[in-house]
Amino acid sequence: MPLTPSRTKYRKTQKGSLAGNAKGGDTIAFGDFAIQALSRGYFSSSQIEAARVAITRHMKRRGKVWIRIFPHKPVTKKPLETRMGKGKGPVEYYVAAIKPGTILFEVSGVTLTIAREAMRLADNKIPFRCRFLQRTD
Repeated sequence: MPLTPSRTKYRKTQKGSLAGNAKGGDTIAFGDFAIQALSRGYFSSSQIEAARVAITRHMKRRGKVWIRIFPHKPVTKKPLETRMGKGKGPVEYYVAAIKPGTILFEVSGVTLTIAREAMRLADNKIPFRCRFLQRTD
């Protein structure tokens, strides 16, 4: 089941901008290892779920996984072969707007090699460049 907001103030939003770097959520807060976005883009709820499944399957339900992003932004789409005009289309799916520096997933309770491989598998599901981080303190 894809992630969607339980309530929204407005059903449809404008595109907005992805300029600049992440203002928050750019440090490891919960786990020991993390994956960080190096470029910008939209991360759909189904892509988030695919990356989460890849991580948890490789870790074989050991350890703990934190998803640090949530898809708040609705993406609308007009039906195929529809003429121009007549308003904005219905909401098709939700995305998380990702800027460089955003921490996407964190894990703990597993070894470095297992965490690195789990994050590599998740990186294959992510539509932009990422890097593996390890807690330093």
